[in-house]
Amino acid sequence: MSAPTLHLRPATPLDAGALGEILHGFARSTPWMPRLWTGAETVAFCGRMIDAGWVTLAETEGRALGFIAREGAFIHALYVAEDARGRGVGRALLDHAKAASPALTLRTFEANAGALRFYRRAGFTEAGRGDGRDNDEGLPDLRMDWQDAREGAG
Repeated sequence: MSAPTLHLRPATPLDAGALGEILHGFARSTPWMPRLWTGAETVAFCGRMIDAGWVTLAETEGRALGFIAREGAFIHALYVAEDARGRGVGRALLDHAKAASPALTLRTFEANAGALRFYRRAGFTEAGRGDGRDNDEGLPDLRMDWQDAREGAG
């Protein structure tokens, strides 16, 4: 029997609850992440990103597995449900963003070793560091950039 197919689609307001659970689940399960928002506040935040038109949802058989929130070349968020990690969901979302933009930028926390490995494998390079003054969590972070190698060729 084959694995269920992963589908990517624009998120709708009805997806905010599922996306909020993925995002809030990450905060709950990550020891170094400060608990700044309630589940309801996280759902509302996801709703605002959806309303802005930034969010692409990855789902299988109607179940949300992850999402990416991208405004132009800037990735605001990329999260995958804990039980869906390591199955290509994050890669599919990032490839979707790469197909839509010749360059991408994001920020990730210095403490997030898994994300740093993931982004480096995906071709992102460190472009700067922050000391936490510019994010709500107050955690050191890294700016990472990706440029399509095909851009400018030809």
